[in-house]
Amino acid sequence: MPSVEANNADAIAQALTGQVATGSNTIAIIGDVHDQWSPADAQALESLDVDLALFVGDFGNEAITIVRQIAAVSVPKAVILGNHDAWYTASKRNRKKCPYDLTKEDRVQQQLDALGTCHVGFGKLEMPQFNVSVIGARPFSWGGAKWRFKQFYQERYNVSNFEESTAKICSVIDRAQQDTLIFLGHNGPAGLGDQGHNICGRDWKRKGGDYGDPDFAGAIAYAHQSNKNVAMAAFGHMHHELKHDKTRLRERLVVDDYGTIYVNGAQVPRIVDTDSGWHCSFTLVTLQAGQVQTVRLIWVNSKNKIVSEEYLYGSMSKPDAPLDAMVNLG
Repeated sequence: MPSVEANNADAIAQALTGQVATGSNTIAIIGDVHDQWSPADAQALESLDVDLALFVGDFGNEAITIVRQIAAVSVPKAVILGNHDAWYTASKRNRKKCPYDLTKEDRVQQQLDALGTCHVGFGKLEMPQFNVSVIGARPFSWGGAKWRFKQFYQERYNVSNFEESTAKICSVIDRAQQDTLIFLGHNGPAGLGDQGHNICGRDWKRKGGDYGDPDFAGAIAYAHQSNKNVAMAAFGHMHHELKHDKTRLRERLVVDDYGTIYVNGAQVPRIVDTDSGWHCSFTLVTLQAGQVQTVRLIWVNSKNKIVSEEYLYGSMSKPDAPLDAMVNLG
């Protein structure tokens, strides 16, 4: 059986030969899975004929079986693991409830081994067929301005604080081979607003607060200052439904002064039951000449047909005005 790395390489090679004639490419963002993935989801994704899939993590509480299914998806893909993907290993509090023997199994490493080169946390995936480098932010992020799980990050990645994490991501940016960058994180960057409904806002506290990652923000600022074309940053973690405000949903998309599109793909739950059967969600991004043209939230039914779509950006929508708060990224 071919390795995971070989499967991904084969898929990318196929994309190189046939899917870029129009100069327009389609990217699927798959939000927090939280145990909602099956072969039917893979078929739905494959039916969309996308050029690249971006998985933002939180597949389950160290759910190695689901991660292996994600690794087997035939679509070219970049993956970053989230806080739930190290739920027992990183957290001393959660270790007390761990359903397996942590002294005998390392399920975090098992997930990383299964994903191989698909996992871009503190790394990158080169997509030369449409001139894009996917840059991975810090994996396993829980969000916020407090550095958490010092031992976990020191042992796994030799980073001890936000500054070292930013430097690690920036070193990847320096090695990027393409002119256009797409960032992939589990949680989004700091500097995108401090209200509970903002794209990375803390909604479980009534006073709100910016819960974005400072190191992610620093890396994006570095890319901008390095005159890179940062087309998009995709992430999840902060679910669209708000804890204290049921009258609205979280902001899903923001545009900064550089024209970079920030997309929160955390549609949770991403699978819903309807009278006509189950529907699963994807966020589809159209990229042309290094610029995002459209962003759509779509729902696909069990027959792999798109049954609804909502434009978040581009045609049939009003683009967000540049966000003054993005000055904080610099």
